[in-house]
Amino acid sequence: MQKLGGALVVAFVGLAVSGCVGFSYISKTYVALTPQVVTIGCNEPYEVYDQRQARRMLIVSNGLREVAGCGLEGADPAATRARRFREAARTYLDETVREDCRITGETVFTDLQTEFVYACAAPVEPRGTKVPRLPGRNPVGFQ
Repeated sequence: MQKLGGALVVAFVGLAVSGCVGFSYISKTYVALTPQVVTIGCNEPYEVYDQRQARRMLIVSNGLREVAGCGLEGADPAATRARRFREAARTYLDETVREDCRITGETVFTDLQTEFVYACAAPVEPRGTKVPRLPGRNPVGFQ
């Protein structure tokens, strides 16, 4: 019985740490970025946090869309989630004039957050270069 209790504690700690690692990584990597908004399907918006220098982007959905979004036709949102997130990432690259870039990896952090790694033939732009941006949300207090 004691072995079973110890195994459960180890499993619980492992799950808790893995969740914290994802949250810590997302906070460190994306918190300072202003989100851009890309729409797919029937004008479903997804927030995009793009780390152009690292060639990584975080696609974020919202809980309401995941249960009541258009285009689900009564299907379980989980069944179309991977396709929708990939479509949002691809659309974002296309709309920011990076059609030559290809998605090379993805990491699902939660049902609402997936990170995509991408590669482009063109070199990474130097910091401060004006690049195409999609509309996004204004920071609080700014118009």
